[in-house]
Amino acid sequence: MFFKQFFNEGLGCCSYMVGCAQAGVAAVVDPRRDIGDYLTLAHQEGLRITHIIDTHVHADHITGSQELQRVTEAPIYIHAQAPVKYGHQGLQEGEEIILGTARLQILDTPGHTPHSVSVLVTDASRGREPWLVLTGDLLFVGDVGRPDLAGAEKLEEQVENLYHSLYDKLGRFPGRLEIYPAHGHGSLCGRALSSKLSSTLGFERHNNPVLQKGSLTEFKTVMMQEFPARPKNFTHIIATNLAGPPLVDQQRPFRPLNVPEVKAKLESGHVLLDTREEAAFGGAHIPGSINIGMSPPIGNWAGMVLEPGTPLVLLVDNQEKLREVVRQLYRVGYDAIDGYLSGGIKAWEMAAQPTAFLPQLTPRELADMLKSGKPDLLLDVRTPTEWRQGHIAEAEHAPLSQLGQTDLSPFVGKRVVIMCGNGYRANIAGSLLMRHGAKRVMAVAGGMVSWRNAGLPLVT
Repeated sequence: MFFKQFFNEGLGCCSYMVGCAQAGVAAVVDPRRDIGDYLTLAHQEGLRITHIIDTHVHADHITGSQELQRVTEAPIYIHAQAPVKYGHQGLQEGEEIILGTARLQILDTPGHTPHSVSVLVTDASRGREPWLVLTGDLLFVGDVGRPDLAGAEKLEEQVENLYHSLYDKLGRFPGRLEIYPAHGHGSLCGRALSSKLSSTLGFERHNNPVLQKGSLTEFKTVMMQEFPARPKNFTHIIATNLAGPPLVDQQRPFRPLNVPEVKAKLESGHVLLDTREEAAFGGAHIPGSINIGMSPPIGNWAGMVLEPGTPLVLLVDNQEKLREVVRQLYRVGYDAIDGYLSGGIKAWEMAAQPTAFLPQLTPRELADMLKSGKPDLLLDVRTPTEWRQGHIAEAEHAPLSQLGQTDLSPFVGKRVVIMCGNGYRANIAGSLLMRHGAKRVMAVAGGMVSWRNAGLPLVT
């Protein structure tokens, strides 16, 4: 049997290729939108991709199923009741897909979504017992899938489905069965995902706290509590995946833009996404731009603050980063990229265009300001968990995931200092406030990491 896991750092998405080298056939499970890695590996291993499987309709990333089908002509498989609008083969409980020595059996495992499957994998060359299960968003390493994405009216039903899928459907398998989920650390589809990308049922039964709630009542108590933030783009991604995503090579072409062209686009309603690191943006940036630095989680944070369908102009450091930014944005459904500023911020400055700045405070400077009664507001934009682990006494808590969906007008006339974990999110929040008219905004360079390293006080 052939088996390979692919991991998308940042979004925390896992996909898989499973098949048989002797038979020369393979399936790809939960493919991401950029499919080059699957095609390269299949070519290297002499495999023909004959099946494309989505374990459910994804909410956090655009599926690559249509991209793969266009190249390989393989059929797409998804739950028989999933309300997708494109051509597919419906998966049913107990259905088997034979790929040489690899035997794939479908398990109907609703809970994360109403129409989710897991894929039980047996290597017939080793034995008749299943070796591993691709759990989709049912069971993660250290956590389970969030049940709230189908809507509040279905939450209790989904929690019950999740319980029965975990305790009854998977409960009949031995602890030595390996699990490979569709997500790992960095995903917003769970609450406490491990950075380890595989586990066993036995280990999770003993160490995953959600699998230690024996009764449905106990399980409901835990699972109907606080959920991770739902980004702005989740609804758009779900709708796109239901319809069948447009092919990447059919997207609008984007190109280098000169300064007058960028100005015209910004005046017509485009958003300039500045992907430089915090200090560079803080020193000089184009007024009204949003700063989300080029790092693996850029897709998640774009989903928190950018409306789906927003027409974008990019500012990047170089062509290599441009390609990566575009790839990450396409993965989460931000397809309306019209171009990038040729020559970067230097071209803007050389054209004598106005710039803005976002001052970067050191922890000591912030401590001195707090002693003198300034600023008007210290805003901590970290998650509730981070906040509970320690925060500055004078701070007010406003998680970035909520700030992007909040009326920002009360902040406009205030002197605001923004704190986050390491400075990255503070710049996102600061640029968001400035775009909405705030004039006196500062960010703490290095965030809470630098505050702690400076030995300054915290409360819990």
